[in-house]
Amino acid sequence: MPDLIALTDCTRGEVDTRIAGLDPAELAEAALAEVVSRLAMSGTGDGLAEAVQFELAFDGKQFIYHLGAGEKAEISNGSLAQPWVVIRQDLAELLHTLFGPETDRDNATRAVLMKDEPGPASWQDWEWHARRRNATTAAHQVISACAGNHHDLTDLAVRFGSDKWGGHWYTPHYERYFAKFRDRKVTVLEIGIGGYQGPDTGGESLRMWKHYFRRGNVYGIDIFAKPGIGESRMRALQGSQNDIEFLRATSATYGPFDIVIDDGSHISADVITSFTTLFPLLREGGLYVVEDVQTSYWPGWGGSSEDRAGASTSMGFLKSLTDAINHRELTTGESGWHGLEEMVTAVHFHHNLVVVEKGRNAEQGSPSSVPRLTGPLAEMTESTNEKS
Repeated sequence: MPDLIALTDCTRGEVDTRIAGLDPAELAEAALAEVVSRLAMSGTGDGLAEAVQFELAFDGKQFIYHLGAGEKAEISNGSLAQPWVVIRQDLAELLHTLFGPETDRDNATRAVLMKDEPGPASWQDWEWHARRRNATTAAHQVISACAGNHHDLTDLAVRFGSDKWGGHWYTPHYERYFAKFRDRKVTVLEIGIGGYQGPDTGGESLRMWKHYFRRGNVYGIDIFAKPGIGESRMRALQGSQNDIEFLRATSATYGPFDIVIDDGSHISADVITSFTTLFPLLREGGLYVVEDVQTSYWPGWGGSSEDRAGASTSMGFLKSLTDAINHRELTTGESGWHGLEEMVTAVHFHHNLVVVEKGRNAEQGSPSSVPRLTGPLAEMTESTNEKS
């Protein structure tokens, strides 16, 4: 077995070249052996809550193994019949993540796949939810072991059963944007509490936010009444996200909010209504997050895969905010942002997740001496002709 530390003591792109000619199956088993050893050191014990299947790729070939659940996560060759968790990644990238330098690391090829939810009625299928929660925990155990560190929000998502980690992989992004707020006195609003009609179900993400923001008050709104989930520093409110008066009253009573997370209906019209209502009321310096924007491409949710720039879809609207940031550079008039262009300072796009920053967008435009309607080559040509 080669020295894996020396093998990966380089940039990610050089790892592929260095491992050429070596036995990829041997390297895959060594990588997973390292993962198992780290699981024992991570405080989670030797075992996994659910078996995890790895599909590692190198040089056009795939190497499949699985780590079994139980008292010890032993490595076995081959596929599981119906895996709850599948992790796919380039072998070279996994090796670099495990053994390479702390800098220049990424996981661009990693995909974490979970068994699909059977449908809206699954909230009553407690056995399915127990397996799903075990699978989410196992995925977190393995990913944390691969990284050698962890994100606090991921820990809390697993602890409380939030789908911010599991069905989605949002918590690392949230950690990036929310860390600066962590010890501040903040007020957080999440649209959508979860749990469908159950009065005592849902609220997993609200609990996650509450324990992450130790000096925060957390509110959630949902179209269903949730009287059973209220607790200290956490309150559930009933109302619709497309009810403008309700949203305004909520902000007036409990805000201004520092952070708003839209995990509500995911219908484009609702997303746009909530944003245009609540973003102006957000505290300056705050963040507005829209989750699950994949629905913007689905006609059944008011989206479109053809008219991707349409202002009636959530992604079309959110993408237009990048122009709003630069509105002083436009040669045409106001473009329907209704004052939002003075408030949006940054828009960050991730897979199915958009983060919008609020501030004073007051930076001046380019100098008036720079021509707008003619290009620099035309100006240079005209100047040359005059000299001739």
